[in-house]
Amino acid sequence: MAIPQRTRFRLKKLTKELEAYRGRHTELVSVYIPQGYDMNKIINHLAQEQGTASNIKSSATRKNVTDALEKMIQYLKLHIRTPVNGMAVFSGNVAEREGQTDIRVWAVEPPVPLKMRLYRCDKQFIVDPLKDMCEDTESYGLVVMDRRDATIALLKGKSIIPLARTHSEVPGKFKAGGQSAQRFARLREGAAKDHYKKVGEYMKAQFFERKDLKGIIVGGPGPTKYEFVDGNYITAELKKKIIAIKDLSYTDEFGLHELLEKSYDVLATEEVAEEKKLLERFFTLLSTKPKMASYGMQHVMKNLEIGAVDVLMVSESLDDKTIEELEKKCDELGAEMKMISIETREGVQLKEIGGIAAILRYEVQEF
Repeated sequence: MAIPQRTRFRLKKLTKELEAYRGRHTELVSVYIPQGYDMNKIINHLAQEQGTASNIKSSATRKNVTDALEKMIQYLKLHIRTPVNGMAVFSGNVAEREGQTDIRVWAVEPPVPLKMRLYRCDKQFIVDPLKDMCEDTESYGLVVMDRRDATIALLKGKSIIPLARTHSEVPGKFKAGGQSAQRFARLREGAAKDHYKKVGEYMKAQFFERKDLKGIIVGGPGPTKYEFVDGNYITAELKKKIIAIKDLSYTDEFGLHELLEKSYDVLATEEVAEEKKLLERFFTLLSTKPKMASYGMQHVMKNLEIGAVDVLMVSESLDDKTIEELEKKCDELGAEMKMISIETREGVQLKEIGGIAAILRYEVQEF
């Protein structure tokens, strides 16, 4: 299940905040309540832990633990039942100076169903399960090739991760002197088959054990890609995962990006495709109808204030406070906000023009 970018951003922000706190002793409480679990059982369990905490020798630690548990219990009593996806709750004394008290509680309903139950009192909050949810769990294999070269990569979220490259020994089209045309053709054909076998072996090595692989997309110039896919060079299991074959001009890193751009049809539900399409739309408007597009903090904010912004694109490279303020402004003024990563070429372009841009509802003269 793909987690919306804004939801992922909020979750990352929370885990980052919680990770920054450190208890002086084992006094920070983390509780994970699984989907469908009885809230009353959790509250009763925490009350029992309060009783156990009364045996802690250090009076300061004892007070911090019992106060954190009490604040968490009072918070959970406000909930009649466990949220649909479960809940993660954190409580503890996060005062900067020893001897001071600042007992706080945080709670979040995770974006995907929580299967684990956990109670932990430690020197730090346990946030790994939430961090795991922020990671992209699905990937696609990318293969770009011709008779001479092949590049194998993984599309993970929005990142293209090169995995392997191989170069064939297929001779050029012009034969060496003294060789018959038939013999030279046989040499070329044999070398091509060896190249295909090698690419198939690389694919097996890189993709076969990946449980998160949703599909494989193959691309390249000319008929080579079809000869490769239709031949007996790919294991049956991996061949079943090939979801598209695309015509390309390149076989190197440019080929990988070209393959991604030409695969919108098969990646239409994936966030990376949606993000790239949105930014392409913005840059097209900027060059053809500049009054329908805006970028840079000053210009975008003015357009946002007058209600002219339809879609606001915000780079993840901006600081958390700015992003929060923009999110609040969008909610107030009815604009749609999209978080944009810096893992695509378009995302890097957005960062380079100030990290903020907007597609407008109507034409606006420059301020």
